[in-house]
Amino acid sequence: MYSIQVYNMKKEIFINESMGETRIAIQEDSKLVEVYVEQQDNQRMVGNVYKGKVENVLPGMQAAFVDIGYELNAFLPFSEIGNSDYILEESSNNRNRGSSKHSRKIENIEVDLKTNQEIFVQVIKEPFAGKGPRVTTEVALPGRLLVLVPNANYIGISKKIWDKFERRRLKKIAQRLRTDDAGVIIRTVAEGKSEEHIENDFNILLDNWQKIKNKSEREEAPILVYEDLETASSVVRDLLTLDVEKIIIDSKRLYRKTQRYLEDVSPSLLERLELYKLKAPLFESFGIESEIEKLMRSKAWLKSGAYLIIEKTEAMVVVDVNSGRFVGKKMHEENSLKINMEAAREVARQLRLRDLSGLIVIDFIDMQLEENRKKVYHELRKELKKDRAKVAVAPITEFGLLEMTRQRIRVSLLDSMSEECPACHGSGRIISQETLVTRLDHWLRRYKSKHRSLRLKLQLHPENSRYLNGEKKHILRGLMWQNFVHLKIEENSELRRGEFRFLRTKDGTDVTQEMNLDKENVAS
Repeated sequence: MYSIQVYNMKKEIFINESMGETRIAIQEDSKLVEVYVEQQDNQRMVGNVYKGKVENVLPGMQAAFVDIGYELNAFLPFSEIGNSDYILEESSNNRNRGSSKHSRKIENIEVDLKTNQEIFVQVIKEPFAGKGPRVTTEVALPGRLLVLVPNANYIGISKKIWDKFERRRLKKIAQRLRTDDAGVIIRTVAEGKSEEHIENDFNILLDNWQKIKNKSEREEAPILVYEDLETASSVVRDLLTLDVEKIIIDSKRLYRKTQRYLEDVSPSLLERLELYKLKAPLFESFGIESEIEKLMRSKAWLKSGAYLIIEKTEAMVVVDVNSGRFVGKKMHEENSLKINMEAAREVARQLRLRDLSGLIVIDFIDMQLEENRKKVYHELRKELKKDRAKVAVAPITEFGLLEMTRQRIRVSLLDSMSEECPACHGSGRIISQETLVTRLDHWLRRYKSKHRSLRLKLQLHPENSRYLNGEKKHILRGLMWQNFVHLKIEENSELRRGEFRFLRTKDGTDVTQEMNLDKENVAS
């Protein structure tokens, strides 16, 4: 009997497919912990393998750019070049031939890459914010139980497999299967699986690699030679483990596809697969829709009445812990510890849910005692162990700040499900009505310095029109007297709150853009 890890947490996976996007939600103990969104017109790239063409090599940046047929060139850092065929020399302080690229620190590498050279690369990070995808030369083909690493020479075993006898058994199987020109990584789900199952998975991966080589020989670069599974299928492959009680899908297409996949790789899990047939939307029936809507807001409430403010910028994520409605019955230090411990658990959950990454700074409520700061730090570390993304966490400072980093693979949930507001251009705010009046005044002054028109029509958003025609009518009169012009206010619901439009009364010509262009020419 093989050793199998015991799971106590109840985990469920829900997959919803609509005309616009596919959404995957994961619950642990009936609590939403992860959400994935894949839009129909924007398929994911992570995991895809390309036969690319080197566009340019920049030793000063320690990186190269590779044309993979995407609108932006892929970014290949020298540190992601795992194939020794492409490396000429490393700095002597960092050379360690016995270690993998993941365990060595590299400061300076001289590579054997030339412009127009063809090269195999795999996408490891999605393109985002005007940057192309990040790629590596160390191709890895994931299967259900194993990961095949062509052109490598090692065997890796998931750290989540604790039993030393099981690790030894799996390593012996991998040694028997492995060929000279391919490495193998044994995944967590391989624990307890028979040698026959593992061998079948290995043969499928070898067959995929042979297909990639055959296709690359027939086609010219740049070309996609291997497309990884769509998001829904990859979640099933990577996350459908023994601790998953249910996987509920509302799409017949995805249900049949998942059913066929499980029949091939893990028939014992077929009984956990369900097709959702009710008329009510899947996510609404299980309370997931309302939870996703909350993720679009910056404020996240805690059960105690405290709350988090989560703000994402281009460079970093800032999380502020606030006591809110919390009313403690103990001393300030104990109350602060209680809120911070709850906040640490929720921060870890929110990072997974929103898929926030990069540099993250958390501002906890101040605590005087070092031992309390350590308690909160260790609580956060413990919760982050549930996260599949790589994290690095620094201790809390005396100012209550904690710095950490979280691996970015895909764009955040906020970026996946929302767009920049055309009115505020991402700031989340629009100009006040008082500031709008100031801009009107400045525009009129510029206009009157060049034109003699005595009558203009001023078109405004209905709310701003009522503002000037009602309680602030004296401001409107002041604008007219000061600039010696008669203004007729008109409502225009097509204009945004911070916009205005001036028309000549005589012929209806829009003169707003004309003056704005003059202003830009003066500034330049």
